[in-house]
Amino acid sequence: MRYEGSVYRPPSEANSLILQVTIGCAHNLCTFCGMYKGEQFRIRPVADVIEDLKWARAHYSYIEKIFLADGDALVLPNKTLVQILDTIHELFPECTKVSVYGSPQDVLRKTPDELSELREKGIKMIYIGGESGSDKVLKNIKKGVTSEQLVEAVRKIEDSGIQASVTFISGIGGKQDWKEHAIETGKVISRMSPSYVGLLTLMLEAGTELYDDIQSGRFELLSATEVLEETRLLLENIHLEKRCVFRSNHASNYLSLKGDLPRDKDAMLRQIDMAMENTSMLKDERFRLL
Repeated sequence: MRYEGSVYRPPSEANSLILQVTIGCAHNLCTFCGMYKGEQFRIRPVADVIEDLKWARAHYSYIEKIFLADGDALVLPNKTLVQILDTIHELFPECTKVSVYGSPQDVLRKTPDELSELREKGIKMIYIGGESGSDKVLKNIKKGVTSEQLVEAVRKIEDSGIQASVTFISGIGGKQDWKEHAIETGKVISRMSPSYVGLLTLMLEAGTELYDDIQSGRFELLSATEVLEETRLLLENIHLEKRCVFRSNHASNYLSLKGDLPRDKDAMLRQIDMAMENTSMLKDERFRLL
């Protein structure tokens, strides 16, 4: 496999074959993200992608899952994606799941028929960065979409039969907007009703706009206990009927939470309360990672 630059994948894709179909991120403006700042976005030639798949077939006897990278591989036109997916099906008949990163903008550009076609061709999950449900926070971090567009994109994914895994970030509103971030994110999750929600905690990355804002005092980070208070408020504002897998057990999180909503909501709230009373349960800052 030929990889360019830093390659990122969701934690749940640890055992997947990572296939770069794009390099970098087409948006690449988010103030908190340093993942692709040093890379010029481009789409890899399909011939190169297929050549990588043939190499993988020659070197691996069994590949069950494949993840299409980089930051928003869903930006590819359907014709190109279908060609790649057909090649995967031909070379890896044992592959049961193909997943992809997609920005909200990517999803909104796809028609319902195009998303249904991708599902039929093997796309089982689209990972989408929501970050916040607050329009103010989304504007501040230069996400490029509104909360209404986030909801529309996720509903569009789920309605097509593809599962949406949506990531939000604790602390992304800072001390000034933490309450709005928590309440509005809970409301947005309720409205979009995704299959999966992942809650990370903000980490500092040198070289990002947000890092500079923190250094200058324009943005104030939440403490560990304040993050817990925000998480509690967020959970209180999630009201779902359909099952949603909720995970806040990333390496960046101070407290590991996992459960199914709505079933395990009260249990996770109790776990937060225990940690707020006994802060020794919280991960030391030295051990938090991206």
